Amino acid sequence: MYDSMCKQLKKTVLSVCFACVTVMSGVAQQAKYVVLVTIDGFRPEFYLDESWGMPNLRQMMQDGVYAKAVRGVFPTVTYPSHTTIITGVMPARHGVYYNAPFEPQGSTGKWYWESKSIQVPTLFQAVHNAGFTSAAVLWPVTVGADIDYNVPEIWSTAKDADRVVPMRQYTTPHGLFEEIEQNATGKLTYYDLHGEYLAMDENLARMGAYLIKTYKPRFTAIHFPCVDEAAHTEGRDGHEVRLAVTSADHCIGKLLEAIKLAGIKDSTAIIVTGDHGFADIHTVLFPNVWLAANKLLSKDANTVTWKAMFQSASGSAFLYLKDSNDNKTLQEVRTILSKVPPAQKKLFRIIERKELDEMGVDRRAALALVPVDGVAIGMAYSTDVLRAAGQKGTHGYLPDNKNMYTGFVAAGAGFNKGMIVPLMGLEDMAPLVTQLLGISTLPEAEGVVYPGMLKKIQAK
Repeated sequence: MYDSMCKQLKKTVLSVCFACVTVMSGVAQQAKYVVLVTIDGFRPEFYLDESWGMPNLRQMMQDGVYAKAVRGVFPTVTYPSHTTIITGVMPARHGVYYNAPFEPQGSTGKWYWESKSIQVPTLFQAVHNAGFTSAAVLWPVTVGADIDYNVPEIWSTAKDADRVVPMRQYTTPHGLFEEIEQNATGKLTYYDLHGEYLAMDENLARMGAYLIKTYKPRFTAIHFPCVDEAAHTEGRDGHEVRLAVTSADHCIGKLLEAIKLAGIKDSTAIIVTGDHGFADIHTVLFPNVWLAANKLLSKDANTVTWKAMFQSASGSAFLYLKDSNDNKTLQEVRTILSKVPPAQKKLFRIIERKELDEMGVDRRAALALVPVDGVAIGMAYSTDVLRAAGQKGTHGYLPDNKNMYTGFVAAGAGFNKGMIVPLMGLEDMAPLVTQLLGISTLPEAEGVVYPGMLKKIQAK
């Protein structure tokens, strides 16, 4: 108890000191608390079209501001997108290039779970440096992060991909997971945190609501994954997708209720956004088959020998060279791509390094491939070049592909009412949060806060 009291006293002193610095530097606080929610696979039509069943989001639209579309990052997949949201920079700068690291010897099943993968400051660090508390529930790339109440996203690499055991292990502070089970969710099992079941979003909402009511973190970030799971299975539309969208809105309602019960409704801003949209698919293209056929890639026993290999991000693929200066192999790959049969060649286009630089893509990629609508890209090389897709929906395509657009709705403390932004970027989220909280802007951030989104604070 003594340690807890000292920690709270230290945070109070830091908060007071930071408030003095804030006033002197001219940075004004718009909200005392900010809750940032991401719905994985969130699309603008979910709230623009009332038939999708999001009454809470549509009420937030009326009470606050929203965007008709939000452009993501390349590739438009979950982990790079969430890291851009929390840092305000593109993948080339923050270092989380895909969901999982490039592993030429074969996938281990590990993703970019650990916060040390991020190479620039995050919102969590900015909040901590300001002397404020933070919380996160299932936020990607947060294992080991400097977050006061952290239930990170991680799962077992075993076949069953269990989440409960590793999440329990890496939740901080120690004992918080059990505390949440006792007071908010009940004892959690494998199926309670499995994306195929809507109980997962429900339990995550209960976790977030409990943390908000109990600890009142100044900044809370929560990630709901079930819409993405349903859209992979059914594509852009379908019964399960619509159920997941309605369920996600219900979960947002639980957070809004928690904010009210915590007595902080008038001082809290809530932001709901996403990471990417979705495209319907029917076919998968495997370009590594061409590299293997030309002796640039092979497997002997358990060892993969390679000079060039494509890293798949489903809606795109990125060429790696074992020797990044091997221009001879790069030219050989270009020749291979130029000679593929016309029926296959029309299924993709090449994105050169100059364009990748403009989009802030992993600098190690020599070039990228982007398929046409309806086609995804796989990583296997001992298969047919074309196969029927095992899923009906995916993402990872160029961020200016309108199917990849995600959404943004925000309301509460600090936000004006009635502003509509035609197009935002995921990099705009971090500067928005820092300005709402009145803390120092992240030095690396590339995003902007559009005039008119936030209320003007009258000088005293």
